[in-house]
Amino acid sequence: MRHDPTPSSADRSLTIGRLARAAGVGVETIRYYQGRGLLPVPASTGAVRYYPTALVDRIGFIKRAQGLGFTLDEIATLLDLADGRNRRAVRAVTSARLEQIRGKLNDLSRMQRSLDGLLAHCIATGDVYPCPIIEALVADPGTAQIQRSATDRSH
Repeated sequence: MRHDPTPSSADRSLTIGRLARAAGVGVETIRYYQGRGLLPVPASTGAVRYYPTALVDRIGFIKRAQGLGFTLDEIATLLDLADGRNRRAVRAVTSARLEQIRGKLNDLSRMQRSLDGLLAHCIATGDVYPCPIIEALVADPGTAQIQRSATDRSH
């Protein structure tokens, strides 16, 4: 879905500043997307480059895809597949992103369980024993587990 860098005169209605405002991004973002190959760099006519208004939608696509966690490389692939004819490839990119998200959710769940356990342990031990949260962060994992087990047995 690459755009022709020399749009017709009817499409050449937006300067980079107007394109940025219409898309709700900064000029730097447009230049960055151009550098990454996500947006075309139109030929200049004199001192000004004119951008097709269709790029507002393309930038919206990029921003929505980023909001769903797609990387710019993945977005470039999706843009290349935007005509929807190669659904297998679109599904593959989406499935890979979904797997990464599931992995992150598993990591976050594991961290939540660990912190819940440390907090409960800290509350249970009160001020009598060293703080198990600090111990867990300072000690190496093997030592912290041994210390927690010893503390658990003393109660």
